[in-house]
Amino acid sequence: MTYVDGFVLAVPKANLEAYKEIARLAGSLWKEHGALAYVEAVADDVPYGERTSFPRAVEAKEDETVIFSWIVYESRAVRDAVNAKVMADPRFQFEPETTPFDMTRMIYGGFEAFLEL
Repeated sequence: MTYVDGFVLAVPKANLEAYKEIARLAGSLWKEHGALAYVEAVADDVPYGERTSFPRAVEAKEDETVIFSWIVYESRAVRDAVNAKVMADPRFQFEPETTPFDMTRMIYGGFEAFLEL
């Protein structure tokens, strides 16, 4: 079974194009270094829930949109090796304070797949 890193974050709508540029670079690097798939998706049908929702989870503001993304790897070991390569790649060097979104509200984690159809 594969291993998946998942992410949910809020991006100011005014910064969406800048985010997409970073995502294109990141995706190409992750794939180059061994990821099987790299997907970035912008909210389209994501209602603000009364108790829980994607917007609530990342404290999205009125002027922000939610991004849902994931990266697929062959295994956890491959994921760890790919991430190390990407983080060491000079093309991926940036300062967190210059990102076009608030990294402190990003939700992320690694998941071991148990079902693939």
